[in-house]
Amino acid sequence: MDPGTVLDIARESMVLAAKLAAPVLITALVVGFVVSLLQSVTQIQEVTLAFVPKAIAAALALAIAGQWMIESIVQFTTSLWGRIPTLVAG
Repeated sequence: MDPGTVLDIARESMVLAAKLAAPVLITALVVGFVVSLLQSVTQIQEVTLAFVPKAIAAALALAIAGQWMIESIVQFTTSLWGRIPTLVAG
């Protein structure tokens, strides 16, 4: 197995990890921004107020995008298992 193949697999896995993390992270980012904006406008400085909406939004994002996330990781894993004979053979 040459270094180019290893780097290609590593790049593909990093891109997939970013794609899988994006729905939850972007949702939490947007909800956190909106909550902090509301907190600054209303001058309510409660720490736990930001946590609960972000947790609910992240759970909803997982519920909505979960099937796609599982399909993506299963497809990637299946393709890696399918590549094993060519990787070992060189």
